[in-house]
Amino acid sequence: MILQALNRYYERSDHLPREGWIRRGVDYVIVLNLNGKCINMEPVGELKKGKTIPFEKLVTAIGKQAMKHTNSGKDANLLWDNASFVFGTGNKGKVKLASFIDTLKNWLGKVDDPGVNAIKGFCQHLQKQPQTAIELIEHFNFQEDFDKRDPVLIFQLMDDVEGIHLRPNVRAAYEAALIAAQSGSSLRGSCLVTGQINVPLAPNESVIKGVWGGHTAGCNIVSFNARAFESYGKRKRNGENAPIGVQASFAYTTALNHLLSSTQRIQVGDASTVFWAEELHDLEHALPDLFDDPPKDDPGRNIRAVEALYSAIHTGKFTEGGLDTRFHVLGLAPNAGRISIRFWETATALELGRRIKQHFDDSEIIHADYEPRYLSLFRLLVGVALLNKSDNIPPNLGGEVIRAILEGLPYPATLLNQAVMRCRAEQKVTYARAAAIKASLNRQIRFRKSSEKEFLPMLDLENTNPGYRLGRLFAALEKTQEGANPGRNATIRDRYYGAASSTPSAVFSTLLRLSKHHLAKLSPGLAITREKLIGEIMNGFDPNNFPPRVLSLADQARFALGYYHQREALFPQPESKDKE
Repeated sequence: MILQALNRYYERSDHLPREGWIRRGVDYVIVLNLNGKCINMEPVGELKKGKTIPFEKLVTAIGKQAMKHTNSGKDANLLWDNASFVFGTGNKGKVKLASFIDTLKNWLGKVDDPGVNAIKGFCQHLQKQPQTAIELIEHFNFQEDFDKRDPVLIFQLMDDVEGIHLRPNVRAAYEAALIAAQSGSSLRGSCLVTGQINVPLAPNESVIKGVWGGHTAGCNIVSFNARAFESYGKRKRNGENAPIGVQASFAYTTALNHLLSSTQRIQVGDASTVFWAEELHDLEHALPDLFDDPPKDDPGRNIRAVEALYSAIHTGKFTEGGLDTRFHVLGLAPNAGRISIRFWETATALELGRRIKQHFDDSEIIHADYEPRYLSLFRLLVGVALLNKSDNIPPNLGGEVIRAILEGLPYPATLLNQAVMRCRAEQKVTYARAAAIKASLNRQIRFRKSSEKEFLPMLDLENTNPGYRLGRLFAALEKTQEGANPGRNATIRDRYYGAASSTPSAVFSTLLRLSKHHLAKLSPGLAITREKLIGEIMNGFDPNNFPPRVLSLADQARFALGYYHQREALFPQPESKDKE
């Protein structure tokens, strides 16, 4: 199902390279004359923050080596490769250069083209005089760069605009040789992806790059690394264990590599999530803005994206794409040399839009004016992490949260646990933690079909839950103390929040006794207001069970939410610093 959907995405995309071609980062262009003499080396990479970023170009792909070389040094690419293969430098340089020349002869040996002949002459000259490669690098002042890495090189004739591999004669000869190689393949069978019968099977899957935490050289989805995982009687690593046609294998790996390097990908924790639709659709471009942290130069981008989603759901119409368009979301995570499928969800655009909207509804909560109206998923997760650092987000939490959002499931218990733990550890209920708690509790209530009322974004005076009421009471007592001792840095929250939220009976008698002294220090009018508020909250408790001896984790979460709601209702909201 996953591979079929990727294959369909490849077929509908007109910007992806066709079979036998791939987009790879190129660092240098070697410019040759008709005699095969190098007259220039042009760098095409872009320097960003002291690091050279290769420029992506369309190049030939004759096998797995287009993404990853083996250690043999005998798997050169056609008409392009790393400097060690083209120049014959470094470890196994002679073997690599010989492989590069042999590959050229095997694929294009009968082609009479000035460009191919120039490359042959250039490489054969290097075989006879290896020192020429070093002299060329020094002559064009690229020694430092070549010492640091093994850059990718392509060739170009001095009078051409494109590389030699894109010359019409060369391209036609290569594609004809590619078809002949596939038709002559000894391994044929039925493709599990397309259902085609008696087609050439791919011996190995092309590597997948871009999965966060995966091997830098690339990983595989379909792979077998031991005989124990192979079907009985099937030979090792020749495509018989998972028969996929050459064309289908190229299509889905190309599509997935493109998605992982495009804007249709978000990184949430350790889960690399990609998404695509069966046709061009608004959601393909909106999802990153919905979940990612907005850029500093455009902090309102995610707010506009959420508002556009609400408008589309309300009106029942997207700007581009239909409501019934099938939408696919794939979550990937590294697993040694392979890739694990963390989650896979397929739904219509309308269903997916409603689930995402439900997430923002669930996490909506009152907040200060200067804080964002909608929390990005990144900010929500960082808010429940130790020291508010992304490195401390618990493993798997990001992937499980986004899966819950996209599949409309309850949030993982870890999210609620983390939010409550951080509130207790830091004696502080922040906007992100309160949002996470409200969202988690409301989904629990909804999925368990509990009779409990769902929590509102703002203070709910009619909520009689003991934990919620205790949180409200704690906030009222803290505000009373602050009014009686203006300018005081520490409050009862800094000393008593942890005990008040977990073992109320140990501290609330003391806090209520102290509140009488605090009320006596207030002005008569303010004292009456505070005393009425405390009395109204106290009326919601069972006199025979006040204060409760302990609170469960869920009630500790309700305590934090009640405290946050009451605090936001009592404390004046600061003005926005940038209303414009």
